[in-house]
Amino acid sequence: MNVIPIGPVHPILKEPLRIKLLVEGENVKGAEIDMGYVHRGIERIMEGKSYMKGIHLSERVCGICSYIHTQTFAECIEHMCNIETPEKAGHLRVVTTELERIHSHLIAAAVYNLTIEHETLAMWMLNAREIVMNLLELITGNRVNMGYNVVGGVRLDLKKEIIDQILKELDKFEDDIQNIIEVFRSGPMINLRSKDIGKLGYKELMKTRAAGPVARASGIPESDWRLRSNLYKQYKFKPCWRSEGDNFARMMVRHEEVLVSIDLIRQALTMYQECSGPVRNKAIIHAAEGEYRNEAHRGEVYYKIAITEGGIIKRIIIRTPTVMNLEAYKYMLKTCPTVPDAVATYTSIDPCVSCTERTIVLKDVITGKTTNYKDF
Repeated sequence: MNVIPIGPVHPILKEPLRIKLLVEGENVKGAEIDMGYVHRGIERIMEGKSYMKGIHLSERVCGICSYIHTQTFAECIEHMCNIETPEKAGHLRVVTTELERIHSHLIAAAVYNLTIEHETLAMWMLNAREIVMNLLELITGNRVNMGYNVVGGVRLDLKKEIIDQILKELDKFEDDIQNIIEVFRSGPMINLRSKDIGKLGYKELMKTRAAGPVARASGIPESDWRLRSNLYKQYKFKPCWRSEGDNFARMMVRHEEVLVSIDLIRQALTMYQECSGPVRNKAIIHAAEGEYRNEAHRGEVYYKIAITEGGIIKRIIIRTPTVMNLEAYKYMLKTCPTVPDAVATYTSIDPCVSCTERTIVLKDVITGKTTNYKDF
């Protein structure tokens, strides 16, 4: 059995990690994944800082899903300290979260299409994504690190002209996306490279606790944490899911979620216009400890925070879905007949390495004893 290394720097990898594919000839038998190339110790940096600096740092955990991290951080503090947020702020958070979900899914789909050498479709998706990025900038003033969420609500209200422009751009965007999805669904080369490749069954899914579109593509619609949100229960929301569990199913779930997100944005804007009052309440912080979960674009994102009476962060734990999805990837390799299929399967889980590398554990190779950074 031979080893084919991919990474830590490779054209198909958005972020550095090393995949050691175990192969016999061209047949993939397994993989080992080495990480640690982009660990920044961001949780450790947050300790001892105020919650206002903490939410600023949380937006730097990831560049693609930056907004959902600030929302989860803010909602965790609000939940712990019984801070009531205005109804308008809730709807605006849905609008911005779903726009970010769309742009994240389009990047994932574009990278996957580049992996299977369908460059035209990838460029179409990236061009369509620019419309979404412009809308995010229109709402928040920024395209990536938006600084829009605060504990107690959001920073900015929306004018009627901006709402009208969002709805107008979404109509155009939806037509483009439906055409792109139809090309993906019906493309013979795409089907050849995607169907029955990288399959993940129910038993394997439960072993790894895979999350997000990876879980929903293997027949677990209840993995969507939006179903547990009181806010989303006000909307006509149903999660997208499929049962095939292969690369094609994972990409189609993301495509269908883009269309669902467009509908959710329209519903949120309609309900927002029926509300009145501010978009932000004063945050009164007291010593507390709590946890909160949201459905990020790749699956469940989890925050656990402990703060002092003055709002200083004592400890924070962040867990993101790529940890579990990378474990699931090893099972997917059983139905990857070639090395290119293994690479395409890796991109189909839409991994986020900077989100994943949250802590360091050191192991003494002589004694076998493990130590984390808190014990230094």
